[in-house]
Amino acid sequence: MVTSTQTDILIIGGGLSGLALAYKLHKSSRSFHLVEARNRLGGRVHAHLFKDKHKETYYDLGPAWFWPGQLRIDNLIDELRLEKFNQYSTGALSYEDNTGYVQRGKGISSMEGSYRLKGSLNALINALAANIPREKISLGLRARKICKDDVIASHLIHRTGQTTKINSNKVVLALPPRIAADSIDFKPKLSLSHLKAMNDIPTWMAGHAKVMAIYEHAFWRDQGLSGDAISRRGPMVEIHDASPPSGGPYALFGFIGVPANHRKGHETALLDAAKAQLIRVFGNAANTPLDLILQDWALEDETATALDHEGLSHHPNYGRPSILKNLWDSRLILGSTETAPTFGGYLEGALEAAECVFDELMSDEK
Repeated sequence: MVTSTQTDILIIGGGLSGLALAYKLHKSSRSFHLVEARNRLGGRVHAHLFKDKHKETYYDLGPAWFWPGQLRIDNLIDELRLEKFNQYSTGALSYEDNTGYVQRGKGISSMEGSYRLKGSLNALINALAANIPREKISLGLRARKICKDDVIASHLIHRTGQTTKINSNKVVLALPPRIAADSIDFKPKLSLSHLKAMNDIPTWMAGHAKVMAIYEHAFWRDQGLSGDAISRRGPMVEIHDASPPSGGPYALFGFIGVPANHRKGHETALLDAAKAQLIRVFGNAANTPLDLILQDWALEDETATALDHEGLSHHPNYGRPSILKNLWDSRLILGSTETAPTFGGYLEGALEAAECVFDELMSDEK
C-alpha cells in the first residue's frame, strides 16, 4: 500500500538541525513536513530516563555541553524558557596511567566553563517539538528514494513496510551527509564527485560510545574530586560528572576508547570493564551503581556508516563544500551540523545549519 501527500518543503531528519528548521518554518507560516527514521525525535541528542520512587531524571547519552559565545543555543534556550547550568568541575582531576595507577590533581577539568541543560538536552528537543504542529511530523519513516521531477517525489518506507510518497518542491537533508549518500537512492543519480564529497564529511561523534553510571550518592565529590578523569588504560579514556544541577541520583559518564569495530558483540564485557575502571579511579563506592548504560552510536544505522567506525583524531573542518551547493538547482539542500560553516559538529552548529538553510529558502522566494 502506498500513501501520498504534498508539501512545499520536506525535511528529512528529526535531529536538532531538522527540528530547528521546522520550528523556524512554522513561525514563518511555511508549508513543510518533517520525517524521521527513528521512532523518536532528537537524532544524536538522546537521554537515558532513570526512574526511582521519588522522581524521573534524564542523563545525556549524546552531546551534553555547550559553551559561552554560542549565542544561537543560548537565545533558543531563553526563548523556550529552559534553564542552563554550569558543568560541575569543583575538585581534583584524576589521572590513570597504563598500569592502572591513579594520581590526583594532575591537570584541570577539561569541561570547566561549559554549560549543560536542566532536564538534559531532551528538554530542548521536546520544547521544539511542542511548538510544531504534530501533523507536520512523521516518525518511523526512512527515506529510500528521492526523485527529481516537476516536483520532487520522496519515497519513504515505514517500519511496518508501508510506503509513503511525499511530493515537495524542495528537500532538506537534515541528516549527516554520509548517511544520506549511503542510504538514499537519488534519481537522477548524484555524480561520483558529489557522493565522494558527501562521504568525505565525517559524521561527528558517530564512532563514539558512552558509558553512564548512576549512583545514589556523589561519593567522588565527598573525596574532593571533580569526577573528571583521564585514563591511559581504559576502557574509558575520559570521564566526567554527569549529575543533574541539584540533588541526585548522581552520575559519572565516560567515552570508550576501544575502536568501534572491536566493540560490537562485547557490550557486557565493556560494561564490566568500565565498572572495574570506575572502582580503580574512584574507589569501592563505585561498585554499586543504580544503573549502568552503554550507548554505542556506531551501532546505529541512522547515525554511523562503516566509514565512521574509524573514529576521529581531531575536530574536522566542517562546512558545506561548494560542490554540494546548488544540488538539483538548489532544490536538494544539505543541512546537518556537519554543514555549518563555523560551529560544525556542535549543537550550535546544528542551529547554525538550520539558520543557513532557512535563509537560503527565504532568499529563493525574493
